[in-house]
Amino acid sequence: MAFTLYTLLQAALLCVNAVAVLHEERFLSKIGWGVDHGIGGFGEEPGMKSQLMNLIRSVRTVMRVPLIIVNSVTIVLLLLFG
Repeated sequence: MAFTLYTLLQAALLCVNAVAVLHEERFLSKIGWGVDHGIGGFGEEPGMKSQLMNLIRSVRTVMRVPLIIVNSVTIVLLLLFG
């Protein structure tokens, strides 16, 4: 398999899918990355862990419908063109 733009896009799609399927109660809380309500007060910068958790929540919320569409298009392209 050659390294093309299409394979790069497929790899990015797989990474976004991996982030989208992470579940807080089943997986993330077991490794200590569960819901943290003590994010901080005014003027305090959130830590790296809370920023990553916000990114994971945002990807799950915002990218749900676009991921379904992009995954469907990718499957159809793979079926048509191998």
